[in-house]
Amino acid sequence: MANSHTVTNVGALAFNRIRADKNPAYFLHDLVADEIKERLEEVNKTFTKIAIVTGLPDLWSEYFPDADLLADTETLTFTDSDYDLVIHAMCLHWANDPVGQLVQCRRVLKPDGLFLATLFGGSTLSELRETIGAVEIAHHGGLSPRILPMGELRDLGALLQRAGFALPVADGTPFNVTYPTVQRLIHDLRNMGEGNALAQRNPKPLSKAFWDDVQSVYASSHSNEEGRLIATFEVVTLTGWVPHNSQQQPLRPGSAQQRLADALNTDELPLKPKQDLT
Repeated sequence: MANSHTVTNVGALAFNRIRADKNPAYFLHDLVADEIKERLEEVNKTFTKIAIVTGLPDLWSEYFPDADLLADTETLTFTDSDYDLVIHAMCLHWANDPVGQLVQCRRVLKPDGLFLATLFGGSTLSELRETIGAVEIAHHGGLSPRILPMGELRDLGALLQRAGFALPVADGTPFNVTYPTVQRLIHDLRNMGEGNALAQRNPKPLSKAFWDDVQSVYASSHSNEEGRLIATFEVVTLTGWVPHNSQQQPLRPGSAQQRLADALNTDELPLKPKQDLT
């Protein structure tokens, strides 16, 4: 039986990825890899020793042929400990211990080394989640774990600070993909390796009547003018640096040389006493 704190069944996740490799639909990974390359070009630094944590090593090796690639297991098997760039590529959302993953990455980075993580964020599959939830309540009177819960941008950004990274930044990019049917969307999810790998998932297959209702509800609530179903994928990028004394440091409290009121060309008003709301 899975531990109550375990989100992902790692065996099911591995099976899903093997199945996806037979007929892959990795278009989002390709988009993300291109964006990472563009981001790195904007950084005023040359990276000579790179490691990539990924569940799809063949795909990412095409974009970073000189990088060390390692699987996203709970204990990451880095081959060295002085990388200047570590990329956690589109798999952190499946981690049972995401902070632990980030801490392990920080430990193998040099001072002033860069960490980049890309993963699916909280808006991903919001339409499918809403629709399946409504239909499941109607059919079964309750909900089962069917779609991975994904972190919100603010919470994901806080992981960087918890892991000890400096200058943390988190940003999200939504991608809207359209499909003719729900079954086509499910087909693509499987071929991305993003099928249901939840530890508490219900293995009982859903009926045709259930999926017919999902199609109907989805089409009535989340379709475009052409009648195609809209599916949102939010890709979150986390950026952090290993602390180094050359990095920009926050000013010491009380060290400002100019009043904010002067900078804004306005008058400074005294604070009002606090109101007692009890």
